[in-house]
Amino acid sequence: MLARKSIIPEEYVLARIAAENLRKPRIRDRPRKARFIAKNGACNLAHKNIREQGRFLQDIFTTLVDLKWRHTLVIFTMSFLCSWLLFAMMWWLVAFAHGDMDASIECTTNSTKWTPCVTCVRSFTSAFLFSIEVQVTIGFGGRMMTEECPLAITVLILQNIVGLIINAVMLGCIFMKTAQAHRRAETLIFSRQAVIAVRNGKLCFMFRVGDLRKSMIISASVRIQVVRKTTTPEGEVIPIHQVDIPVDNPIESNNIFLVAPLIICHVIDKRSPLYDISAADLALQDLELIVVLEGVVETTGITTQARTSYIAEEILWGHRFVPIVTEEEGVYAVDYSKFGNTVKVAAPRCSARELDEKPSILIQTLQKSELSHQNSLRKRNSMRRNNSIRRSNSMRRTNPSLIVPKVQFITPEGSQSASET
Repeated sequence: MLARKSIIPEEYVLARIAAENLRKPRIRDRPRKARFIAKNGACNLAHKNIREQGRFLQDIFTTLVDLKWRHTLVIFTMSFLCSWLLFAMMWWLVAFAHGDMDASIECTTNSTKWTPCVTCVRSFTSAFLFSIEVQVTIGFGGRMMTEECPLAITVLILQNIVGLIINAVMLGCIFMKTAQAHRRAETLIFSRQAVIAVRNGKLCFMFRVGDLRKSMIISASVRIQVVRKTTTPEGEVIPIHQVDIPVDNPIESNNIFLVAPLIICHVIDKRSPLYDISAADLALQDLELIVVLEGVVETTGITTQARTSYIAEEILWGHRFVPIVTEEEGVYAVDYSKFGNTVKVAAPRCSARELDEKPSILIQTLQKSELSHQNSLRKRNSMRRNNSIRRSNSMRRTNPSLIVPKVQFITPEGSQSASET
């Protein structure tokens, strides 16, 4: 605007804009890597160019269970409709071949003129209704079999067998879809963020896991894997390189008793892939820590599995989870509103390798934390003291009756002295 009005020369404005752009460095965000496992446990993987599609039909039951509900319900409905129509056509052909389509034949088995194979089957509609009655075992009583046709008896046996097979397969598929293991995993929760802090003199990677249901997970176990892109000395690029890392568990069986939320701890030692990573290097690392919780559902006996993952941006260095289990009136209460809350604590910013080589770093960090804590307590006490003094002074100003009057004392010599009490 100033340059247009010729107040400031246009050359000066352009030079100033160029200088400001040079002063401000342009920081481009590092492209975010795609997660291998989403926070809800879903695998971020797409299968493409599968040529042998027939392998899925060899395991038809698993294919039906893996389908979406709308596809399963369509197959469920069409399987019954197709079987009813197929056997309706067979019953119509049996009746047509035997000559039961004549309208003059009575719908009874006591007729002495003509005995049909199936009574009252004179059209395809009546054959379709009889097919439904046979397969679903309704039996209204209007249409029934006779001893006249052995072929009709064979069709009846065949339809009963096929109907039982369809019922067993489809009902089993529906049951397995409703009782899938990942349904139980919906109530197994993980903390949104993981932390790295000092525990028992060691840097530890920690996260919290909990179960919202009262029914327990039997023989629950936790596994942690690090997924990262690596390159071998021969130059081979491994896009998904999985490395198991141990979990600190005092129980030899590596099982956890998940009756209340627990903090799962991994000690960062020489066996850990995080051994050479410091707080400054963590943000630059292209890694993903996958957590897998497995166990048996107490009510159904089905093995379930819950998964989640943590990337570098979701790991807080120098934090610790707040306690959420308290004892109230003889009962242990869990406050899930603080499930993922953390508090900042003193922790060395160096890697675990440097901490092992120089143990004095931990002592210095703890001493600095203790001094800062004492200084904060002193400031807090001084602020409280000042606030109390100000409050008492304000109360004296507002209430004149609280002001102590002056008292004069007269000595025998007649001199006066004033003092305040």
